[in-house]
Amino acid sequence: MNISPRERRLLMLIVPAVLIAIVLRFALPDETAAPAGGSSEAGDISLARTRAARMRQLIATTPVREAAFKQATSDLADRERGILQADTAPQAQALLLEIARRVGKANEVDVRGGDFGAPKIMGEYGLVYTTISFECHVEQLVNFLADLSKQPELIVPSEERITSNNPKTKMMAVRMVLAGVAPKKLVPEKKGLGAF
Repeated sequence: MNISPRERRLLMLIVPAVLIAIVLRFALPDETAAPAGGSSEAGDISLARTRAARMRQLIATTPVREAAFKQATSDLADRERGILQADTAPQAQALLLEIARRVGKANEVDVRGGDFGAPKIMGEYGLVYTTISFECHVEQLVNFLADLSKQPELIVPSEERITSNNPKTKMMAVRMVLAGVAPKKLVPEKKGLGAF
């Protein structure tokens, strides 16, 4: 019988491991076995006491955990009230434009709508975009942005381009991309080449 060098190395590793396992098995006492002359009731009682103490700790922290869970659920519900409620992504974008026009009108700014960008997925939510443009004074822009941040909907300017139109009248031309949070289901799934 010929043994290859690879098999010899394997035997050199396995034989000592088996011998060590046998020595450890018979040389060291088994903790789960009962003592030879007595009962294991003392060990069972201490184990039961340890388990009971651990259960008491878990039970004591349950009300705190429930309160934290209720608070987190309430906070999430408050934040999700700001999600743009619409049936489709274009409807959510139109709602975003409508809110921008309403805020602009309150600040005496004529907000004009432009492009609607492609919606994107961000984590568990979707983002819809609309581009707006208007002319205003500096204080009107500041008031517009402040009032926009006070809206219950989750809207934020994602890009801004401000240029000076007329230095004498101090009017500025503003082009801004607004992003609004929408339900993830409104964003169409992207299908790549692997989807065929």
